[in-house]
Amino acid sequence: MDSRVICIGSVLWDTIGRTSRTLGLGNDVAGYITRDPGGVALNIAVGLARLGASPELLSAVGRDVDGQAILEAARVRGVGCDLVYVSEDLPTDRYMAIEGGNGLIAAVADAHSLEAAGDKILAPLVDGRLGDADTPFDGVAALDGNLSEDLLAHIADGPWLARADLRVAPASPGKALRLLPLLRHPSAVFYVNLEEAGLMLGAPQPDTAAAARALVARGASRALVTHGADPCAMADASGVLQEPPPLVTVTRVTGAGDTFMAAHIAAELSGARGAPALHAALAAAAAHVSGESPV
Repeated sequence: MDSRVICIGSVLWDTIGRTSRTLGLGNDVAGYITRDPGGVALNIAVGLARLGASPELLSAVGRDVDGQAILEAARVRGVGCDLVYVSEDLPTDRYMAIEGGNGLIAAVADAHSLEAAGDKILAPLVDGRLGDADTPFDGVAALDGNLSEDLLAHIADGPWLARADLRVAPASPGKALRLLPLLRHPSAVFYVNLEEAGLMLGAPQPDTAAAARALVARGASRALVTHGADPCAMADASGVLQEPPPLVTVTRVTGAGDTFMAAHIAAELSGARGAPALHAALAAAAAHVSGESPV
């Protein structure tokens, strides 16, 4: 098995406004606005690097100031960027969110450049840098749902990741349905919240355990389903594990799922399995939302 870990998907600038006040539609309040490197794939890669792995990004940025700056920021954080596709005519993508004391209020992801780049970001998987048609990449590949529907469908059936230990996250509920073709992949592990699971399954699920079981029944090798402070469930063909997340004061929510996924992958790369790996992931996500660790 290839020891390299690749993170495929969005690399963009996060602009996030935060306030401790409870927010409703149209509220105008004082708070703080930050701009940081983000995107699901980059967040996962940074989390993996922090935990001792050496991840490589497969993504797209523009040959612009934002693109140069985000690649430099990623490298400083221990993430390999030599395989990132740099476009001459597409701008670097962006994300904007508002968080209040009552959680995420709204978010908009402008990942159109990643979608437009298409399979150019996968070139290292077929030109020999990471693999080719005869020897496909067989390491861990973390994939997010910001890629286009067509490209995700091609990945499900194509040679690029046919032998990979594939880890999949939707990026947002609005992109959960894009992941359905990946249920055909023989080893895909899905990291979703309860809403995303319900969308993938075509009906709301009563709890995380039911959702995780149903995803495995639909074809997932494993499924990890979260739902805020409720118990997280991890299911495979042998059954379901559940554990409640630690109780913490929530100061931010953006990136929590990415942190959870990165910590779970890192724990398994270190040899942990089952309950210990799930526990490590929940602890890392709790530290993130409480503000103890950087995005």
